[in-house]
Amino acid sequence: MSIYFYEFDIGKIGIAENGGRITNLYFTSEGIPQDTQIYETPILKEAGQQLKMYLEGRLEKFTIPIKLNGTTFMKQVWSSLCEIPYGTTVSYKDVAINIGKPNAARAVGLANNRNPIPIFIPCHRVIGANGTLIGYSGGIELKKKLL
Repeated sequence: MSIYFYEFDIGKIGIAENGGRITNLYFTSEGIPQDTQIYETPILKEAGQQLKMYLEGRLEKFTIPIKLNGTTFMKQVWSSLCEIPYGTTVSYKDVAINIGKPNAARAVGLANNRNPIPIFIPCHRVIGANGTLIGYSGGIELKKKLL
């Protein structure tokens, strides 16, 4: 696995890839796996450029290849998150309904929390049922900026 760190207005972000697919995004406060090489591969460079354009409001949908490791349920949730249109928000219950498990809002929250590629998989677009911003690995202030 390779990782490379990019500096953005929102802070330093590490993007990791394995086999030509993006696997993880790390905010500076998070630890990275010890067996990771710090090296900018072509796919990391492309991911960094797309993330920069996204954060500048010049890109609404990512086109980089990703590889997700998780349970079938988690992958269903993460796939559903990618369907949330740019500039909109949904609740955990909305996601649960979208994946055909209307009583699984709490499990959706857990899967959302374990999203290995935040921003690229837009878990920041999921908010509480009452419209409040809750839970984000990069912090609530960053979630506000991303929305």
